[in-house]
Amino acid sequence: MTLSVNKLLVANRGEIALRVIRTAHEMGIPTVAVYAEQDRGSQYVQLADEAYLLSGDTYKDTYLNEDALIDILQRSGANAVHPGYGFLSEVAEFAAKVLRAGAIWVGPAPEALTDLGDKITARRVAKAAQVPPVPGVSDSVRDLRTLLDFSHTYGYPIMMKRTDGGGGRGITVVRDDDGLRRFYMNHDALQGGDLDEYFIEKFVDKARHVETQCGRDRFGGFTVYSTRDCSLQRRNQKLVEEAPAPYLPDEVIERLKTYSRRLFEKVGYVGLGTCEFMVTPQRKVYFLEVNPRLQVEHTVSEEVCGLDLVREQIVIADGGHLTPAPEPRGHSFELRITSEDPATNLTPSSGTLERIVWPSGPGIRIDTGVETGDTVSPKFDSMMGKVIVTAQDRAAAVARVRRALKELVIEGVPTPASLFERIFNDDEFTAEHGHPFDVSTKWLERKYLNRQPDTVRTGQPASLSTGENVDEAQQKTESFVIEVDNRRVKLTLPSDIVSSLTGAAQARGAQRQTQPLRGQGLHAVETKARNDGAKSGVIAAPMQAVVTRINVAEGQQVAKGDLLVVLESMKMENYVYAPAGGTVTKIFVAPAAGVEAGQTLVTLDVNGAEAKPKGAAPAGESAAGESATGESTGNGGSDRGKEATR
Repeated sequence: MTLSVNKLLVANRGEIALRVIRTAHEMGIPTVAVYAEQDRGSQYVQLADEAYLLSGDTYKDTYLNEDALIDILQRSGANAVHPGYGFLSEVAEFAAKVLRAGAIWVGPAPEALTDLGDKITARRVAKAAQVPPVPGVSDSVRDLRTLLDFSHTYGYPIMMKRTDGGGGRGITVVRDDDGLRRFYMNHDALQGGDLDEYFIEKFVDKARHVETQCGRDRFGGFTVYSTRDCSLQRRNQKLVEEAPAPYLPDEVIERLKTYSRRLFEKVGYVGLGTCEFMVTPQRKVYFLEVNPRLQVEHTVSEEVCGLDLVREQIVIADGGHLTPAPEPRGHSFELRITSEDPATNLTPSSGTLERIVWPSGPGIRIDTGVETGDTVSPKFDSMMGKVIVTAQDRAAAVARVRRALKELVIEGVPTPASLFERIFNDDEFTAEHGHPFDVSTKWLERKYLNRQPDTVRTGQPASLSTGENVDEAQQKTESFVIEVDNRRVKLTLPSDIVSSLTGAAQARGAQRQTQPLRGQGLHAVETKARNDGAKSGVIAAPMQAVVTRINVAEGQQVAKGDLLVVLESMKMENYVYAPAGGTVTKIFVAPAAGVEAGQTLVTLDVNGAEAKPKGAAPAGESAAGESATGESTGNGGSDRGKEATR
């Protein structure tokens, strides 16, 4: 088949941009990359045939700048756009602009994006296609009585979900009437009232998150390339994925495929996409959403079906027939290598990559967009790459993951590697030694992150910022290689002992090699900030971030544990709670404002003593003093928060 795509603009960054560029080159298609200043030296920029700068240092100015991207499309002479995942990949308006510019959109039609892009309309599509969604109300609800009636009918916990949310964001778990009333008050009375953007669903506990990677061409050909299990999550965001989804009865697999076909046919879907479901222990299957794009975890589907899914996307977009998926072969895991610290509840971090050694050998695939010397910026996504491990069956793949983790070395920023080692040696996950597979979407948080998954009194997700649910057993350690009687030995010590020894050595004038990210750690910093806030009433940002929501108003009475502000750092939501009861005296930030670590967000009158902030920017201004526009500067807004699942 002769392709009519003569030059492809990749409207994305990082490892997915590199992934698309590589396939395009194999197909003989020249590529055009776009980059922000921070990505100037990135590998994907160097590999592309052409690259164009997107001026600015926020998502809004760069990768979400639709007009700038269309201008580059026309200037470069490209006649097709691949949006990758996240950013503009699900924005119907941008897809329409690409088509109006006379170019090929590598994705489903704008009409399908509209039908599936809003969670409420997607629920309606599912019902029309005879696919059962999670029990809920398929309309935004402004009436508290309706919310309470639903909660009493189906029972707590329930979820309040943003219609434009995704990637685990915009979800509030509520466990009782008081939490629901507080949520209603916060979102109805404040910030102009945004209840129109929320709907209610029953919280399905102990269920698995199972997906189907699907494709459909314009001739009506449909296929499921593979199933996937994505239950291993933190903060409703995926961390480990595998294909095919293990330990599912045949009737459940057939139901997943049937439901997926119905959804695609109902909206006339043409392209690749993912249908997401919850599967309960009672074998009930509930529809969650359709992600009308490629996903981060597409790699494991590629490994078990043997097809290049980016190639499939391009061929289908160009009017060709899809390739029917063969029966799955073997088993594959994907481990997301993010700049997140297991010692601090997987809170995103940033820094310079001082050393990288990726594993290799049989069955190992590395998808990454970073190199030694690169900087992980707090302004963009924390994911540095993916380790994909494939073997002839699940047990062999588990063993191969263990071997790969022993070879993996990343220095300069924290990673979840130590947590992965624990997970892949846990019988509940590996299902070894006769233990049944027992992993649901909250398993990781229950067992390894938050000792108690219960939310605080506001009904918001438990967060490191509360400082009360972190697993105390996970003491931070450091490892060193030493020699004893000429034998190489690895010594692991608790960090507090290392610090004590280091202090004693330094007191004697000894020198040691510095490691920029070592020290007391973010948890200690946040605990100190919380304790200081309880005394002074000055509530400061625990990290560099963007303000996404303010849940209080000046003059409002708050209790200890009430949600004050929601921050977004590297596409992860972080919740700032009241460390003590009091009255909100002043709010120093506005939605979409960028804040630095330590900057004052809110002051409280605690015990009658009015707080005195230092160096805070007035509300409506960013730290730099620029007027806030109310538009998100993080990967929200037009991106609709659809991926850190990506």
